[in-house]
Amino acid sequence: MIFKKALPRRTFLRGMGAALALPYLDSMIPAFASAAEIASVDAKRLFFITVPNGIIMDKWTPSGEGPDLQLSPTLEPLAPFKNRMAVISGLANNEAHKLEGEIAGEHPRACGAYLTGSHVKMTSGADIHVGISVDQVAAKELGKKTQLPSLEIGLEPSDAVGACGGNYSCVYYNTNVWSSATTPLPMESRPRAVFERLFGDNDTTDPKKRAARMDENRSILDFVSEDASDLRGEVGEKDRAKLDQYMDAIRSVERRIQMAEKQSTVELPPFQKPIGVPDLFSDYAKLMFDLQVLAFQSDITRVSTFMVGHEMSGRAYPELGFSDTHHSLTHHQGDQQKIAKVAVVNVFHTKLFAYFLDKMQSTSEGTDGSLLDHTLMLYGSALSDGNNHLYTDLPVLLVGGGIGQMSGARHINFPKEKAAPIANLYISMLRKAGVEMDRFGDSDAALDLPA
Repeated sequence: MIFKKALPRRTFLRGMGAALALPYLDSMIPAFASAAEIASVDAKRLFFITVPNGIIMDKWTPSGEGPDLQLSPTLEPLAPFKNRMAVISGLANNEAHKLEGEIAGEHPRACGAYLTGSHVKMTSGADIHVGISVDQVAAKELGKKTQLPSLEIGLEPSDAVGACGGNYSCVYYNTNVWSSATTPLPMESRPRAVFERLFGDNDTTDPKKRAARMDENRSILDFVSEDASDLRGEVGEKDRAKLDQYMDAIRSVERRIQMAEKQSTVELPPFQKPIGVPDLFSDYAKLMFDLQVLAFQSDITRVSTFMVGHEMSGRAYPELGFSDTHHSLTHHQGDQQKIAKVAVVNVFHTKLFAYFLDKMQSTSEGTDGSLLDHTLMLYGSALSDGNNHLYTDLPVLLVGGGIGQMSGARHINFPKEKAAPIANLYISMLRKAGVEMDRFGDSDAALDLPA
């Protein structure tokens, strides 16, 4: 006799107006589920992470081709995930090119074209135009199964308006996500706002009520504790461990957000970081990555885009031992000291990405896998050489687990003279996530990824 009760996949814990989505639990599998039904429960996700201002390519590109990937200095922090990685060389962000009559604008054109495969319209007014981005193509399909179709996170505020460089709108710098050719989606840089988008704010937008709730300094877990306690008594030991891990992660993130908000009461010069952001950039980035893990773990979304910085980002990283701003360093004009500092920034970014990958790998999902097993990720930049604003031979890194059975530990080098559009890769990624697409942006064929 079988007494197992199957919980609905979209089960929520509730209490005092709060609602908390649950991660995938074994108890969500029907007692007599077939192998195919069990496999279908595992979510397929796409994650796009971009770093600004290009990368020092001779420190990025691995030596040799094919299997047995030899990691470059910039990619070395990702060594624990080598068998899940494929470095792709030779792809180009072709629609970043300059048309006749266009003035400057290398960064906004690159940023706008990167995930859209489309050329941006040169304008500083409201008549912005580029194209739908690949993440939003995926969101239209994968988002049918989740609370949020997609999530957009950035580590710099998107509050610049007007013209940000020559005759190009600041919109082209602030985001690389477009739900249509004329509709950009903003990147959220405030940890509290991301948390509330994921887990709600007691169903109210009243600022006084929100402030009162924050002053209570209580976790969302306090509101759903009774429901959580009841659920723990209904599930098995393995599911109880998953619940405890998930709730510990939520409480940790909430504490860090609260600490950052307390720090923000100190009066700062106007050019400093926005309210609610930790002082150290690495702490800030890790907090936002943890929020991203929670978004995937709770299956609130299966598509996400993460901007480490805007194109032309002038962020400085004093924790690295120097105060030079990132964008100014990338225009090094061959200065070896500046090149070395940019390389340090590039490694810093991949170390932060490694932190995220480790979190994804250590978070279990399904019957015998992790979040990383069910996610395909693209890490890269809209430019290759920031000094010369080159948009060919881009830095492209794919990281994935079981999704699409992609082979790792290899360097795939496409002929640079052909400048195959990166949009070809997007078609292949969409297909691996179960989204059928024949053409996207300036693509001409799907890229043949290692099986």
